[in-house]
Amino acid sequence: MNIGLIGSIELTALAAIVIAALSIGFASNAAMGIRIAIWLSSWFVLVVILAATRALYYQHGLGAPGLGVTVALPIAILCATVARVRSLSEGFHRVPLWLLVGVHTVRLLGVSFVVLYAVHRLPAPFAPVAGWGDIFVGAMAAPIAWLVYRQITNARAIVWIWNLIGIADLIVAVGLGVTSSPGPARLIFAEPSSAIMTTLPWLLIPGFLVPLLFAVHIGIFIRLVNARKLALTPAQTVAE
Repeated sequence: MNIGLIGSIELTALAAIVIAALSIGFASNAAMGIRIAIWLSSWFVLVVILAATRALYYQHGLGAPGLGVTVALPIAILCATVARVRSLSEGFHRVPLWLLVGVHTVRLLGVSFVVLYAVHRLPAPFAPVAGWGDIFVGAMAAPIAWLVYRQITNARAIVWIWNLIGIADLIVAVGLGVTSSPGPARLIFAEPSSAIMTTLPWLLIPGFLVPLLFAVHIGIFIRLVNARKLALTPAQTVAE
């Protein structure tokens, strides 16, 4: 079984789903949707290039510090861009909350971490914690999105709790990944290390999917806070 090939197909498909969902959700027209898709796809291609050239690999690349920048910088750019570009800001307030929640179903990809740990390609506690955490968040995303879509009473409270768990899972996973990777920040010396996360196809997770989904989590928090400020009822809030 070629785990790398399967991972490439899986991650490319999941990235395409996220790009399509957000492009359609944020866009007010087809042209805007295409532009958003092009920008997100360009970011995806850039991460592929970084992985293919092993620019972040610890032996001859930037290592864990570079990976940290690869995760954190896109989050800041995404949030700043949506906040400052009027069309994107309007799109952010227009996109259904259930879509922002539902897109996290792609985190069922956490099964890849579990498999990589089982075949001794990734270490504990990084792989099991990141894998099962993502599986839980991804499995809960679809039913919670349905509750939001159906405007079920108390859905907003459920989204708050799920969103906190989801963002905590990403923070913990990134932290364990960095501290399990060769370099100055390494604190966990289990073997093998998490160095393969800087190579193809696995860099697509911390380099593309994690920042994008983290930014979506932030967006969900903002939508929930704004709705509360407007003193909307729970049913009205989740219907945004």
